[in-house]
Amino acid sequence: MNSGVLRYTASWVILVLVQVLLLNHIQISGLINPYLYILFILILPFNTPNYLLLILGFLLGLNIDIFSNTLGIHASATTFLAFVRPFVINLISSRDVLELNQAPKISELGFAWFFRYTLILVVIHHFFLFFIEVFSFSGFFHTLMRIVFSSVLTIVLVIISQYLVAKK
Repeated sequence: MNSGVLRYTASWVILVLVQVLLLNHIQISGLINPYLYILFILILPFNTPNYLLLILGFLLGLNIDIFSNTLGIHASATTFLAFVRPFVINLISSRDVLELNQAPKISELGFAWFFRYTLILVVIHHFFLFFIEVFSFSGFFHTLMRIVFSSVLTIVLVIISQYLVAKK
C-alpha cells in the first residue's frame, strides 16, 4: 500500500512539474496545447472509490490552476474527467478486465483498449476545458480545431509515456 501511494505521489509531482514547467509553454499557432497532467487520473486503479477520484481530480486541476493562473478552469475540467471516468471504463470494458487488472495501463490491457480509453477521456476533458475557457459558442469551429489538435498531441504524449515507464 505504501509503495503504491508513494508511486502515485511521485507521478502527481512529476506530471504537475512537466505540465507547468514545460508543456504550458508549448503553444503551436494558438491551436495546440498538450495537457499530459491528466494522465494521473487515467492511470489510477480501477478500484479507486468515486469520491476519491473526484477529490484527486479537483486537487490536480487546482494545482495546475494555481501555477498557470487560470482561475479554476483546470480544476473543473479534471473534476469532470474524474466524474465520467467510471462510466467510460464500464462502457468499454468487460467485467473480466475490471476484475483481473489493477490499473488501466497499456502494458496490462494492450494498446487497443488503452487507446480507446485514452481517446474518449482526453477528448471529453479537452472539450470541457476549451469550451469553459471561451465560455461561448462563438468561434465554435476554432475551439473545435483546438480540441482536435490538442487531443491528438495529448494522446500521443500519453501513449509515449506509457511505453517509457512500462515494465518489461
